[in-house]
Amino acid sequence: MGASVTVLASGSQGNSALISSATTRVLVDAGLSCRELTRRLRASGEDPSALDAILITHEHSDHIAGLRVLATKYQIPVYMTGATHQAWKRDARDSKGQPCSLDSLEVFEAGRSFAVGDICITPFTIPHDAVDPVGFTMRVDGVKISIATDLGYLPASVKHHLRGSDVLLIESNHDLEMLRNGPYPWVVKQRVMSRVGHLSNEALAEFLVTDYDGSAAYVILAHLSEQNNHPELVRTAAERALERHTSLLLQNRIMLARQPEPLDPIRL
Repeated sequence: MGASVTVLASGSQGNSALISSATTRVLVDAGLSCRELTRRLRASGEDPSALDAILITHEHSDHIAGLRVLATKYQIPVYMTGATHQAWKRDARDSKGQPCSLDSLEVFEAGRSFAVGDICITPFTIPHDAVDPVGFTMRVDGVKISIATDLGYLPASVKHHLRGSDVLLIESNHDLEMLRNGPYPWVVKQRVMSRVGHLSNEALAEFLVTDYDGSAAYVILAHLSEQNNHPELVRTAAERALERHTSLLLQNRIMLARQPEPLDPIRL
């Protein structure tokens, strides 16, 4: 077995993805309950007690909701930046409402690579309204996997990290017209559309046309808004943008990560 990517959940109600090598399993975010994450891992043929680490991108609840219980139950080390840990710790409470902590914490910094088993991980800063949000690139058995969700735009530094990806998991959160005409309060709409909000279908399409290098065997479109987007809009915008990358289109390797159920594992 080489590299494997399984998106367990993606969206405003919870996010989590499993990256595996032959010997190492790393969970990126734990935004569902421990019970639901356990169910989805087992449904995907994975044992939660075999996880080697949980990596956290930022402290928003849809990325950390099940973190403490999952990490404690299965004794899994948790990796996050120092600022993200402080934000998590400020609000973390146990079942009795008391402040709590993590049993095993590893602190990393954006821009400094580290390893978990045989997976080499590079965190990089992304523009989002959290204290110290990051995306990740991971190198597994010669395969590069990149994760960039929850970002308001794609600065040059992020584009640099995404180059040469074999699997690209990237946000396509909202359709601009649906968001503008949708039910959210205007202040929330402004936040989503801001440079520290979420990436629109249109912004992603522009990246795919102008800056994407076409290297990925799989492009996974993630964090779709249930209120302000539609899967067909997401897919159509990406396919039009990728017309010059015909190998991706012909092999049906544009995938949509969804909230209700995991994607089938991608194995490379």
